[in-house]
Amino acid sequence: MRILVTGADGFAGGWLVRRLVADGHQVTGTYREGGPPSKVLTQAERDALPWRTLELRDGTSVAGAVDGEWEAVVHLAALASGGDARRDPGGAWEVNAAGTARLAEALGARVAAREADPLLLLASTGEVYGQSAEPPVPHRETDPCAPCSPYAASKLGAEIAAQEVARRTGLRVIIARAFPHSGPGQDSRFAVPALAARIRLARRVQARAINTGNLEPVRDMLDVRDVVEAYLALLTRGASGEIYNIASGNGVALRSVVDRLGQLAAWPVITEHDPALARAGDLRHLVGDPAKLRTATGWAPRIPLEQTLTELLDAEAD
Repeated sequence: MRILVTGADGFAGGWLVRRLVADGHQVTGTYREGGPPSKVLTQAERDALPWRTLELRDGTSVAGAVDGEWEAVVHLAALASGGDARRDPGGAWEVNAAGTARLAEALGARVAAREADPLLLLASTGEVYGQSAEPPVPHRETDPCAPCSPYAASKLGAEIAAQEVARRTGLRVIIARAFPHSGPGQDSRFAVPALAARIRLARRVQARAINTGNLEPVRDMLDVRDVVEAYLALLTRGASGEIYNIASGNGVALRSVVDRLGQLAAWPVITEHDPALARAGDLRHLVGDPAKLRTATGWAPRIPLEQTLTELLDAEAD
């Protein structure tokens, strides 16, 4: 299959490219000019891949990047950091929502002209659902969306943009709402690798306390490689026009993640709340119901949380 992966230089993008290439697909990746090199792909893997630049704020750049005879486009490029989105909400909307609108429009125009018929797999987020009801239950795809952050709101905007183009042009679109995932190569701007880095530092300097934000939220914790397997399954067995949660259905409190990291590092720590690390409006419970995805594709997560955390600690040591 000829596949374009936007954001192939990013965290999930790198793992996806590696998996697609291993399966024999013809993969082209996009990267943002001036951005850091992939923390996932080796130099040899990067050199073997055809690359195109992509700036989602620029319509000409988007049109040039997506021009080609693709059978599928996996759209991962985004402003993915919730912290960055809170500091620049307008920028998050410009990249995530408007950028997706530009990309979908460029693909949809070719579909409408009967020049191509690519599938657009849009990577969204479980955060679009917002706060859970009380008592909390896993979110289903039919639940209303009520995002509580600039990042989540801009990703819901991306979904709406792609769906509108699909209705107007016939572009085939699948939306994948991935719940929190981590693994080797994830930037320390994100919660779990940041916690792993603080615990490793504490052990190195023989400190027994680390600063943290709010550790009470419960999260559906996945390994990035399981999420990548879900993307692959949706490319071949997902239904156009549908939305799928990528989730385990099980929640773990961030406090438990800290405890497990401490045990795995052989350095249990005391946590001290730092208001500067806390997020206003943090979701109390973010867990997804994976039944629809499992029924459609047979997908289920395989990598245990302990393996993900162990490999994160090892990656921090490199």
